[in-house]
Amino acid sequence: MTSPLSIVIAGLNYAPESTGIAPYTTGVAAGLRARGHRVRVLTGLPHYPQWRLQPGFDDPAVLRSEIDDVAVRRLRHFVPDPPSGLGRVRMEASFGARLAAALPSDDVDAVVFVSPAMLSTAAGLLRLRLCRKSTRPAVGVWVQDLYSRGVVETGAMSGRPAQLATAFESGMLRAADGVVAIHDRFKSTMTSALRVPEERITVIRNWTHLGPPPVIDRSAARRKLGWDDETVIVLHTGNMGAKQGLEHVVAAAGHAQRQGESVRFVLVGGGNQRPQLEAAGRGIDTLRFLDPLPDGDYQQALAAADVLLVNERPGVGEMAVPSKLTSYFTTGNPVIAATDADSITAAEIRASGGGLVVAPDDPAHLVRTAIELGRDRERAGVLGAAGRQFCARTLSQTHAIDQFEQWLTDLVETKARHSRGRRGSHRDAVR
Repeated sequence: MTSPLSIVIAGLNYAPESTGIAPYTTGVAAGLRARGHRVRVLTGLPHYPQWRLQPGFDDPAVLRSEIDDVAVRRLRHFVPDPPSGLGRVRMEASFGARLAAALPSDDVDAVVFVSPAMLSTAAGLLRLRLCRKSTRPAVGVWVQDLYSRGVVETGAMSGRPAQLATAFESGMLRAADGVVAIHDRFKSTMTSALRVPEERITVIRNWTHLGPPPVIDRSAARRKLGWDDETVIVLHTGNMGAKQGLEHVVAAAGHAQRQGESVRFVLVGGGNQRPQLEAAGRGIDTLRFLDPLPDGDYQQALAAADVLLVNERPGVGEMAVPSKLTSYFTTGNPVIAATDADSITAAEIRASGGGLVVAPDDPAHLVRTAIELGRDRERAGVLGAAGRQFCARTLSQTHAIDQFEQWLTDLVETKARHSRGRRGSHRDAVR
């Protein structure tokens, strides 16, 4: 890179949201700014995963701020409470309309859209496509979830509507100058199902956004959380939505209670499915729900548990890479992934060596595996150490920021070359 770039990053989720996509968008923006680039962020109002506006953000004075020396502008939008398919469409559409109007048209080298949200990304892309080719910035899309796979795998769409969603996402991604995928499997799906040219796709992995795991008094930490030392604690963290299929974890907790097993399933976080899950789990003593925890308490909970759980609805395989894995692998604790054997999550567990894969719809098998792993501390230690090594080897934030910086530099230089080529062709035609 010969000179700093002027970069706009546009996405619905950002700090102070601490789960899902927000930590990665925040990390890239701050990382690029720390390297001398001029970075501006256009984002939404903090609402995830509780699907309610965070206190204090109804004040117009907080719509413009600086976070880690990055200029952040928040755009007002609808927040569905509770979330639904139509509610999310309305949220993305309201954010997208304001995003398209807020995008700067000059003094920008590159604009990066974070998808999802897909509708707002498409609105922003259309807005920039209306600019003159010679003056518009290079445009990239950073794909955290594959929307068209998600609506099929969660059962939200099928048939003709699903085909239209695929065509829409395909057109959106092919309209960008470059695309970042967070996993090789995403890249494969983009090239085969969405017809994105392979040379336009760069794979940059998400990273662990937590600091080094704390050294804790494990017994004291467990007592603080209401856990005794003898019960096997199986901890699931993050969003409680359709794709997580957590009704199977509730069923596993019920099975454990009926069998008199000394195990407890603890679900930490929020989401649109939490009220239904709490209702289904009423009276099950081997099941507990906790609200989202601050980073320090969250890391203590991860470290104090016996087993860390990723759970996915049967049929979910290609739509997402669970961000919680990047945190789980830092802990030295083993992971159980209740997911389809051919899913991205299962492949990630096998690649890391950091855990075990079980069927997503077999509660008895989940209980049995959790108890065996929770009581076999030697095996748990081997798996946990492998996960930690995988994290250090593959999920480095510094390496990811290096890759983003190079990707953006290449994107801007390629766009500039094409613009010079078009101007040269125009001059030749005039002569």
